[in-house]
Amino acid sequence: MRRRLCFLFFLLFLLPRFNPLLAFSLKNCTIEYSADITDVSVTCRDRDLAAVPDDIPETAVSLDLSSNQILRINRTDLSGLSKLVYLQMVLNSMSHIDDGAFADLVELTDLDISYNHLTNLTDNMFQGLTKLVSLSLNRNQIAYISPLAFQTLINLQKVDLNINELHQITDIVSILQLSSLNELDIGINRFTTFESDDLHLNISNLMILQLKLNPLRKFSITKDVFPHLQSLDLSKCSIGFGWNVPDKTFLRGLTSLYLSGTEISFETYSAMLQSAESVEYLWLSYTTEWFDKGLIDVACQIPALTSLYLTFNDIHVLNDTLLQPCSKITELDLVGNVMTALSENSLRPLSQLMELQLHHNFLPRVPLAIRGLSSLAVLSLSSNDIGELGCSDFLNLTRLMHLYLSNNRISKLRGCVFQELKILQLIYLQENPIYSLDDTFKVSLRNLRILNMHMNDFKGLNEGDFGNLSSLLSLDLESQSECRVENGTFEGLDHLQTLILAPYSLRTDMFRGMPHLKNVTLFLPNFLNSLSHQVHNEPPFLNVPSLRKLIIQNNNKYTMVISPDLLRGLESLEHFAAVNFFAGSPHQDTFTFTPRLTELQITNSNVSHPKPELFRPIPGLKSLDLSKNKLRSLDFLAQVDLPALSWLKLRENELMVINETVFQSLPALTYLDLLGNPFTCDCFNIGFIQWVKSNNQTQVLNAYRYACSFPPSFQGSKLLDFDIQSCWMDVNFFCFISSTCLVVLTLLTSFIYHFLRWQLVYSFYLFLAFLYDSRKRKKESPHRYDAFISYNVHDEAWVYREMLPVLEGEQGWRLCLHHRDFQPGKPIIENITDAIYSSRKTICVISRRYLQSEWCSREIQMASFRLFDEQKDVLILLFLEEIPAYQLSLFYRMRKLVKRRTYLSWSQAGQHTGVFWQNVRRALETRDAPTENTNLLTAALAPDQARGYD
Repeated sequence: MRRRLCFLFFLLFLLPRFNPLLAFSLKNCTIEYSADITDVSVTCRDRDLAAVPDDIPETAVSLDLSSNQILRINRTDLSGLSKLVYLQMVLNSMSHIDDGAFADLVELTDLDISYNHLTNLTDNMFQGLTKLVSLSLNRNQIAYISPLAFQTLINLQKVDLNINELHQITDIVSILQLSSLNELDIGINRFTTFESDDLHLNISNLMILQLKLNPLRKFSITKDVFPHLQSLDLSKCSIGFGWNVPDKTFLRGLTSLYLSGTEISFETYSAMLQSAESVEYLWLSYTTEWFDKGLIDVACQIPALTSLYLTFNDIHVLNDTLLQPCSKITELDLVGNVMTALSENSLRPLSQLMELQLHHNFLPRVPLAIRGLSSLAVLSLSSNDIGELGCSDFLNLTRLMHLYLSNNRISKLRGCVFQELKILQLIYLQENPIYSLDDTFKVSLRNLRILNMHMNDFKGLNEGDFGNLSSLLSLDLESQSECRVENGTFEGLDHLQTLILAPYSLRTDMFRGMPHLKNVTLFLPNFLNSLSHQVHNEPPFLNVPSLRKLIIQNNNKYTMVISPDLLRGLESLEHFAAVNFFAGSPHQDTFTFTPRLTELQITNSNVSHPKPELFRPIPGLKSLDLSKNKLRSLDFLAQVDLPALSWLKLRENELMVINETVFQSLPALTYLDLLGNPFTCDCFNIGFIQWVKSNNQTQVLNAYRYACSFPPSFQGSKLLDFDIQSCWMDVNFFCFISSTCLVVLTLLTSFIYHFLRWQLVYSFYLFLAFLYDSRKRKKESPHRYDAFISYNVHDEAWVYREMLPVLEGEQGWRLCLHHRDFQPGKPIIENITDAIYSSRKTICVISRRYLQSEWCSREIQMASFRLFDEQKDVLILLFLEEIPAYQLSLFYRMRKLVKRRTYLSWSQAGQHTGVFWQNVRRALETRDAPTENTNLLTAALAPDQARGYD
């Protein structure tokens, strides 16, 4: 914890302040990942936005603002987005767009404003969109279009105004006048007529016109204004619809015609079909009532007709006569007709038929009618009720290339079923209950490229089941239940590149015989048997050295313990994905055998502490997904060497605190996804928050949506909304106070040392004296000595030679000397104190050596304190030698004492030592009366000399 705090304080001073101009993680949007960093695609879809975000990068090429609550587009909302090419604003609530709102979008080619509430298009709404190619405005409430609204859209090719409130054909004249216009959809509006006389234009380059579900009562082309029209949709017009095209050449380019609904009379249908001699693709839906009158006969008389779509016409049984006149048809679509049968001869007239669509009906078997269609290349029987395939069902379909049989009830395939289909290239059999192949694919299908048997019910696949499919490129065998795969099952698939399988177990020999296999997807069954043992003990991919992509998804609720040899032999592997597969962090040698790996996904597993050594064999890794694991720390990333990693996804782990410094080891990182982690909103995450907001290389996907889980008071709040200033203020204030105190303390210490150190020492000694004085006063002990002699050891000879013989020998005073009277073993400071307070007087024998002695200094300090405290004449100063004022040191500081005391000088006594000792005697004889204003001692000094020590 201490190390983290120190690092945090250090980081706060080093991290750069947030610069919004460098922001790369957007507040409400996401920059979609792209290998091309110049192709910036931004999506703000479904974010509950009420306005266009203001942090869209100016380099954005694509912007999706769909599914929000944006009410209007202001003039400046999209300013600066000069590189935008694609703009989607679908499913909002926009009712107004300012003129010139798109003026800066000079590169825009596609604009989609569908599903909004626009009511009119103004003069300058699309100003600046000179490169716009496609404009979608469907599902609005547009009732009026200004004649000048489209004048600047000189490159516009496609306009979608489907489902609006337009009712006057003159509203679209300005659109039709655009020379570049190719496609116009004005279906489901309120147009009642479409007449060329109302358009007031000479010619239009329109190629596709959709007018479906308008209440049209009249369609009239009386002049050659649409010479390039190729597709026309007039489905579901109103009752009494009228058709007026007097000259067939006016629709000479028409190749696709969509008609539906019985609101149009049979006569009108006939007139329309007779005017469309160049139509190749004809849709006749919901027109069953006119079949009996010969509508199909009229349609099939169109000279150019090749494709007939009769969808949703409620045909229960296709009879022999309906298609009799349609011998030139090459494509027939009967989807969604609830058919239960086709008569045996119903398709016989269609000798040139190449494509037949019969899906989404109720056919219980393959119709006999298809037999003998020797030209048929594509047959779709998906989503019917077929329960069995017979050996002769596809008899004589020698040119069939694509066969769709998915979503039926087929349970078994026999070897004879496809024996006639020599050039078959594609078979779709997904979502059937097929449990056995028998010898189905042992027949010669050497041209088959794709076999899709997804979600069947295989019980087992045997050796040689696919032996004759030597040209097969893709094989999907994902099963709904356990599937035993024998060794050699895929032998002979020399060109197979993609295999999807749900095996019961994995063995090395299982993939033998597929030298060009590049993509394998394995769906492990939702049970445990020998699979764990096999995966743990045998490297299963030794025989597929060309494999590039491997996906393993474990559908069992238990993860597995995997051997580090799992990927042995896959030196060419580039993509590996494992879902719910690893029981814990993969062994550090797992990727030793895949040096070319660039994409790695390990999700829904129990990875908690991956070792850095795991990634060292794959330095070229570009994409890493470790979502839905148990990661609590990203420290392992700080120790890996992945210079090419640009995409990192870590969703739904247990990350609480992110150390942003780990990303310094990933220099190419441009995309980071951490959504769904239980972040902590505290100061330990401020480094990460700062990094997210300020770095201009790595986009942290949906960073502004990251929610906090801890502490409880912040639960549910957004991580990037956490007030990092509180951390800055607290830490800065703490650092400021600390540094200020340190500076002041340093200055104060220096000042005291240089100017006040002696005063402090003096105060200390006074304090000690006070303590001992208080103690002695409580004891009230009588005086044992007349005087305590305080002297330096170097002056001891003078004391014994001069002082003791006179004061003790001649005058009879009781003196206390430290070398003689101090109690052995007792602390020196206590001996000194006892001596001072046990004596009536203290005589300080002062010399230069005395002033330099620590103990002498303590003695005089304590005696001085007694003098000041008791206000008694207890201190006698005796100078052995003349001492200059600057050498008095502590005594120099005791001004009161020196000013108010008279002192004795041995050096001034000269030959008059008798007088000197008499003065000492007089001083010793004085009692305890105060001496504040009285000089009791007379020094042998001149007055001015005595004052020289002040």
